[in-house]
Amino acid sequence: MIVREGTRRRGAVTGLVLAAALTLGAAPPADVAHSGAGAAACTGRTGPYQRQVERWLKLRVDGRQSGGDCVAVRAFQRRHGIKPDSGFAGAVTWGTMRLISARKNPNAARRCPVRSYRIACVDLKRQLTWVQKGKRVLWGPAPMRSGRAGYRTRTGWHRVYWKHRNHWSSIYHSPMPYSQFFDRGQAFHAISGSIYDPNGSWGCVNLRLADARTLWRVLKKGDRVYVWGRRSGT
Repeated sequence: MIVREGTRRRGAVTGLVLAAALTLGAAPPADVAHSGAGAAACTGRTGPYQRQVERWLKLRVDGRQSGGDCVAVRAFQRRHGIKPDSGFAGAVTWGTMRLISARKNPNAARRCPVRSYRIACVDLKRQLTWVQKGKRVLWGPAPMRSGRAGYRTRTGWHRVYWKHRNHWSSIYHSPMPYSQFFDRGQAFHAISGSIYDPNGSWGCVNLRLADARTLWRVLKKGDRVYVWGRRSGT
C-alpha cells in the first residue's frame, strides 16, 4: 500500500470506502492511500517532525533539512511506500517510524497494566493501540488517531459496553464502521481517511478499516480498555 504524505484528497468516496467514510465530524484527511506514479523531487523544506525523524535515522539532530537529511528520509519513505517520497519529515513518516519501533514490544515502558484478562491499550502520546493479555500481545500495535484539542480521548480505565458494526452517528451524521464503545460515546471505529491527519477526532479512537475490522473480532463486550498519555497539541 502507498501512503500519501502531506496532501489532501477531495471528492466523493464510493462503495466500501464510503462505509468507512469520516470520523465524527473530522476535517478531510491530510494523508491518504494513493496509487500514483513517479517520484517527487527531493525537498529542501523542513518538516514538522524533522528533529524526531533525524533522531530516529541517527542523523545530526538540528531540526533543519539538509541535502543529506533529504536523501536519508527519502530512502526510508521508498522502503515503506510513503508518497511523495520527497524526503519531507511529515506526520506519515514519523508515524511509520513510531509504529516500527513499537512492533517488537509495544508495552516496553510498561505504561499499560499487565493483567490476566484482555486489555485494549491506547497510548495517546505515541498514537498507538494494541490488545494484550498478561504480557502477550494479541493484536497490534496499530496506528490510531485520538481526540483533538477540546475533545480529548478520556484517559483511565474503561470497558467495552456496546458494539455496533454499522453504526451511524446521529450527532455528527457520519458513519462509524466497526464501532466498539468504551466511554460515554467514545469508541474505536474505522475511518476512510488517514489516521495521521493532524486535526484529530472528536474523541473517538480512529483506525484504518482493516485494523478496525480485526479489532472487532479480538475484543468482546465487557473487555477492559486503558487509555493514558496525551496527544501532541491537546
